[in-house]
Amino acid sequence: MSSNPSFIENGAQHNKGFDPNPETVSETKESELDQKLRLRYERINKRPKWDNQLEFLMSCIATSVGLGNVWRFPFVAYQNGGGAFLIPYIIVLIVVGKPMYFLELVLGQFSNSNSIKVWSLSPALKGTGYAQAVGGAYIMSYYVSIIALCLYYFAMSFSSTLPWALCDPSWDNCVPSGQSVNASQIQGNATSSAELYFTKVVLRQSNGIDDGIGLPLWDLSLCLLASWVIIFIIVARGIKSTGKASYFLALFPYVIMIILLVRAVTLPGAVNGILFFITPDWNKILEIKVWYAAVTQVFFSLSVCSGALLMFSSYNNFDQNVYRDAMIVTTLDTFTSLLSGFTIFGVLGNLAYELNYDDVSQVIGSGGTSLAFISYPDAIAKSPIVPQLFAVLFFLMMAVLGVGSGVALLSMINTVLLDAFPSVPTILMSASVCVVAFLVGLVYVTPGGQYILELVDFYGGTFMRLFSAIAETIGVFWIYGLENLTVDIQFMLGRTCSFYWRICWSIITPVLMIVVFFYAMITTQRLKFGGTYDYPEAAYIAGNCLQYFGIAMVPIFIIAALWKYRSKNITETVRTAFRKKPTYGPVDIQKRKEWKEFRASAKLNRQMQRKGWFQHIFIVLFRGYQR
Repeated sequence: MSSNPSFIENGAQHNKGFDPNPETVSETKESELDQKLRLRYERINKRPKWDNQLEFLMSCIATSVGLGNVWRFPFVAYQNGGGAFLIPYIIVLIVVGKPMYFLELVLGQFSNSNSIKVWSLSPALKGTGYAQAVGGAYIMSYYVSIIALCLYYFAMSFSSTLPWALCDPSWDNCVPSGQSVNASQIQGNATSSAELYFTKVVLRQSNGIDDGIGLPLWDLSLCLLASWVIIFIIVARGIKSTGKASYFLALFPYVIMIILLVRAVTLPGAVNGILFFITPDWNKILEIKVWYAAVTQVFFSLSVCSGALLMFSSYNNFDQNVYRDAMIVTTLDTFTSLLSGFTIFGVLGNLAYELNYDDVSQVIGSGGTSLAFISYPDAIAKSPIVPQLFAVLFFLMMAVLGVGSGVALLSMINTVLLDAFPSVPTILMSASVCVVAFLVGLVYVTPGGQYILELVDFYGGTFMRLFSAIAETIGVFWIYGLENLTVDIQFMLGRTCSFYWRICWSIITPVLMIVVFFYAMITTQRLKFGGTYDYPEAAYIAGNCLQYFGIAMVPIFIIAALWKYRSKNITETVRTAFRKKPTYGPVDIQKRKEWKEFRASAKLNRQMQRKGWFQHIFIVLFRGYQR
């Protein structure tokens, strides 16, 4: 108020009875703040809540345990030397995945805010939330096209003979997936009918996109439409229906996955594939690109820094035990990835055996989604007992996994847009987003669609999310403050943060991500589809535009905040732009009062114990002031 020129001018007019006493100004500001807090409380109090804690847990499992575990994890491990990838992946999960997952659940529940509004804790970094939303939109654009492929295979699974089990007469060097073939009968290298069916019949994949991507394929377009209709039906009714659906979305896939694992490990040659998966190549472990792949896989698999976890936890009760939930989901996610990896590589070992290859790494040269849509169908076709049943169940499972994550991504986009346009009904916003996303998704169901999918995934789905994660950790731990966050957690959950959380959050997690990010930025070579195809120059330019559009959100909003809070004192301008807003904190009025008292007590305790900077840093990193 005091910076408003008209207010100052009126204040100079004593005949209007204005009292320039600083106490009066302070009381006015407090009154305005109280009004803002009441309005915020009324607005958020109208939001629905989960019916019980289990619904939230199931929704997190359905979000994090998705196609990233079944489709992406085996493919990334396959690209990075199989077993060599497991050690970096598990290390990254422990020092990056778990801390980031717990952090996002804490931030959402503590502030009852989405990924944009939560940045009232440091307004200048609000662009981080928008960068995450843009990255989530990129992923959502192609993610649902993979669900469409699942629905296509699901429909084809009802055929009297699985169409990918047999070779078409026009396919050269084809080995039928539905039959066991003696390796001595194969002359040279051959290709399974499952792989040829996927590339020639389902995708009708072109040899490149130099001459364009082609027109959308009508059958895959219908499957894409059906996928979006399913997601819309779930999201349009809000978290009340989403919570109920989460039980099925989270639990059903495990039943089928275990059945397929048992089938895969009993195939001839499967042991070679599993050994390839679990045997580390120590030279690979030292390659930074393997660590970069581990970081990006953890982010993709757990859905961290996509805005979805913040959005879900914002519907929690204030005291829900999100620490327990974070530990359950991150552990289960790893278990699912390993389960899927054993199944995939068991099948790859069998494929190498059937196709007379000497090494498992020679199996399936093309990348992308083909690994999951070739190796799994191949294993199903070899089933001696009703393969159609296994196919129906498997692709239903894949579709369910995809829908669980798709619902979370769409809900995140909806939340951001509804906050910007609160007068628009939720169902109308959901319908609008689904229509736009469907039209964009038609790009991925063309003959050149897989080329575009890998391009968007490489530039928009991984690199950019890592950047926003770095900005998030710097904003929360280095600007808002590690000790402030741990005090908030202690007030909300009644538990202190151990050395593990403190050292990961403040040093290991951000430093590891920064090192991997800049090394990858400097050394990463141009993307090649399947490791061989060079994209047209225009495709690389478009990919970089996607990437840097999201990254640019962070500096743009920093500049905007500095301009908004500008003053003659530069230091004060920077402090105001990055300092938390007065409205940040618990929404409930009584909880907020208790929190402020708790923070005041913690601050006093800190001042009494603090003797110098080095001692302060030591205490914050290793044990905290609140014991």
